[in-house]
Amino acid sequence: MMNETQEKIVNQTDLQFLRYIENQYGINRGVYNTIEQWFFEEKVDDIVKRRYYILCFLNYVFKDQKGTGRFGKKGLTSKLNQFWMKIDKDHI
Repeated sequence: MMNETQEKIVNQTDLQFLRYIENQYGINRGVYNTIEQWFFEEKVDDIVKRRYYILCFLNYVFKDQKGTGRFGKKGLTSKLNQFWMKIDKDHI
């Protein structure tokens, strides 16, 4: 479930959301687009829910620390798959 802060973040404009992701996790537009596309292909069609999944994924990878935006070769897909297998999709 989303808390109030997450709800404000996911409901921002595209540009504001991307800037938040860049500042908090070091994710550039290309990596962000790849992550978003991956969730879309996993049938997360609703944009707000997809953004929430993106935030949850980035928190899973970087915890509460500022991220570097780096995943290494094939690291992004591997991390996405690990995250997808671990989460309870009915309660996120």
